[in-house]
Amino acid sequence: MFKRNRSLITFSLVIFGFGLVAGSAIQFAGVAEAQTSNRVFELRTYTTHPDRLEELQARFRDHTVQLFERHGMTNIGYFTPQESPLADNTLIYLLAHDSREAAEASWAGFAGDPDWLKAAEESRRNGRLLESVVSVFLDPTDYSRMQ
Repeated sequence: MFKRNRSLITFSLVIFGFGLVAGSAIQFAGVAEAQTSNRVFELRTYTTHPDRLEELQARFRDHTVQLFERHGMTNIGYFTPQESPLADNTLIYLLAHDSREAAEASWAGFAGDPDWLKAAEESRRNGRLLESVVSVFLDPTDYSRMQ
């Protein structure tokens, strides 16, 4: 299990780096705004139970992305791996927060949001979607285009 999680974290960081390079030519909503020195990024990797990735993506597409914005999180990008086995069950995404404290407040608000609770309950009718969640908070380097 540790080896798999370590591989997922490594893979996620590679995807994150690729996203930053590819995204440097694109203006993401909210990224070009004035930024504070406390701004942090959160890289999250979700692994679904077998054959549940499409359901997870529908939940993000139809509910989660908008709810994140409602609670002060900036959606930077969402990614799926190209190669199996990760392509079959993995969603990786990057959020930006004004600070680590803002992230905690945003997640708390999100977790208690009635719209989220309803969407989560509906998506679990056939059992839980997620096998694991890995969250890594990141500080941009002084030479990063995203700060």
